[in-house]
Amino acid sequence: MIDALIGSIFTVILTVVSLYKWVIIISALLTWVKPDPYNPIVQMLYRLTEPAYALVRRFVPTVFGGMDLAPLIVIFVLIFLETFLGRLFLGM
Repeated sequence: MIDALIGSIFTVILTVVSLYKWVIIISALLTWVKPDPYNPIVQMLYRLTEPAYALVRRFVPTVFGGMDLAPLIVIFVLIFLETFLGRLFLGM
């Protein structure tokens, strides 16, 4: 019973990480087309992604040649986290 509970928790965590990865990708793609900043979806994406970008920007300079690489760094961290947690779960 405990194994099922832990398995379910890991599945939910991996799903949230994967979903957040897609939110970052969609947000990064939207920056290319200059969406309406008053659109509720754009505001929601900004509120979901900007804290992660700010955390990365605090430690790493992310603007190179006019391009902000913070979304790419966050995606790499999420892929690492997803892989690490997946292998940790398989090792249990």
